[in-house]
Amino acid sequence: MQTYTYTVILEPAADGGFTAFCPSLPGVVTEGDSVEEALDMARDAIAGYLESLRKDGLPIPQERGAIISPVTVALPSAA
Repeated sequence: MQTYTYTVILEPAADGGFTAFCPSLPGVVTEGDSVEEALDMARDAIAGYLESLRKDGLPIPQERGAIISPVTVALPSAA
């Protein structure tokens, strides 16, 4: 069995729970009521995505080495 590792980013959802997405696999977005559930759902979504690629004879993308870092932006005060 071959294994693949991808970065998954979790964001709090507006209505509660978490949204999970995988930057290296466009379109892989899911959600869960907890961090653990969101990660489990992401694993399932990634597995389905990769299985679909394999079925269609397409290459499995490699992790792009996502770098997660906060960025601060300063704006002038509103008038």
